[in-house]
Amino acid sequence: MKKEEKTNVMRVLDGKKIPYESHSYEPDPTLSGEQIAGILGEDPAKVFKTLVTQGKSGAYYVCVVPVKEELDLKKAAKAAGEKAIAMIKQKDLLPLTGYVHGGCSPIGMKKSFPTFIHQTATGFDRMFVSAGRVGFQIEIDPKDLIAVARCQPADLV
Repeated sequence: MKKEEKTNVMRVLDGKKIPYESHSYEPDPTLSGEQIAGILGEDPAKVFKTLVTQGKSGAYYVCVVPVKEELDLKKAAKAAGEKAIAMIKQKDLLPLTGYVHGGCSPIGMKKSFPTFIHQTATGFDRMFVSAGRVGFQIEIDPKDLIAVARCQPADLV
């Protein structure tokens, strides 16, 4: 990646002096998370996707789960203390978070939302999440991600 190609996520991490490694690939909105893990040459269990949900109360929640897994909405609702949670509509993602589908990161959203990360992340030395733009990923220590995004580990899948 060229030095000038910094995403907002990278600028946030640089500003907080949090180490990370950036990875880029040819942006393709048809790629699945597992295909992206393959491009990175990584175990899909270490590559996470960021999903935005809304609780019955109207509050928004961010859930970070492995790309090969599906978010269990009942478990997410339990983690958030909600009766029920649903995925937000794709068209609402950009105005709410500042990110597009496929490039959503738990770091640097327009507004801070309660964020939950699947508990398996804490078992890794390094993990991958979107760097805030399609075609860009960051590799980061899960402890650093949990600290900067104020994530709460939870059973989400």
